[in-house]
Amino acid sequence: MRTTLSRQAGLLACLVVFCAVLLPVEAEAQSRRYRPPARYVQFGKPDQAEGRKILENFRQQGIAGDYYLEFDLRVLPRRGDTRVVTGGRLWGSRNDTGPVSRVELPAVESSPVRRLLVQNGAQGAVWVSPPSAGQTTGAGALDAAALFTPLAGTGLTAFDLQMPYLYWSDFVFEGVAPVRGRPAHVFLLYPPEDIAALKPEMTGVRVYLDTQFGALVQSQQIGAEERVLKSLNVLDLKKVDDQWMVKTIDLRDEVTRDKTQFVVTGAALGLDFSGVLFEPASLAEAITPPPANRVRQIGR
Repeated sequence: MRTTLSRQAGLLACLVVFCAVLLPVEAEAQSRRYRPPARYVQFGKPDQAEGRKILENFRQQGIAGDYYLEFDLRVLPRRGDTRVVTGGRLWGSRNDTGPVSRVELPAVESSPVRRLLVQNGAQGAVWVSPPSAGQTTGAGALDAAALFTPLAGTGLTAFDLQMPYLYWSDFVFEGVAPVRGRPAHVFLLYPPEDIAALKPEMTGVRVYLDTQFGALVQSQQIGAEERVLKSLNVLDLKKVDDQWMVKTIDLRDEVTRDKTQFVVTGAALGLDFSGVLFEPASLAEAITPPPANRVRQIGR
């Protein structure tokens, strides 16, 4: 009996030592994760409190009222032929959590129509219907690992649609820098642990907000040694019903040099949708778009 207890005590001691060693190693690995340094773009360190205020104001902005968009996805590979995925639809609104959108992507080859419910904000989430490749009905929360999976055979991902980095709490205000001839407030945001674990090669996202309009004009996913992995650029705007809105967004994989353009082809603003439209339970249901006479064609 004494021998058995001694063995158990020995095993317990080994387990305690193993855990004591394992935890510091894990913590050390996290501490060794590359953290891009702030790249201040003006003399002296910018006022961080002012930067926080600028970012908070941006988070409260958006298109007034509910809206509906029609869009194409233009795939422009570095090598190969350009192709266009047409017939995308987006219903947008805002709730207590933040901006919310329902996105419908057309069927592509063997893939069925995909619908995503994209909730942005500090407590953001994404739901998808059908929830997996083997199911054709229902809806479910998008698996976190699928955030970076290409959609509809393009370079667009759920991460690109949601842009959760705009709400990350760990950031540095780097000052003001020009973007295509216009001044922009620059922020470097650092991913939370769950995102860092999913995509360890992405160490931060640099965001540029137009100083006059407070709108996003560019973002860059940053890798080791500040190498840009993927960039998002707002190429042009369109005025619809006295509101300026994005017309073309350019998504570029800076590693492969492949591009995907999100091109708005039609828009209807000032709408009033039922909140049920943005509930996960209704995502599997097809929604009829607004009447054609309400949708202003923007042109391809």
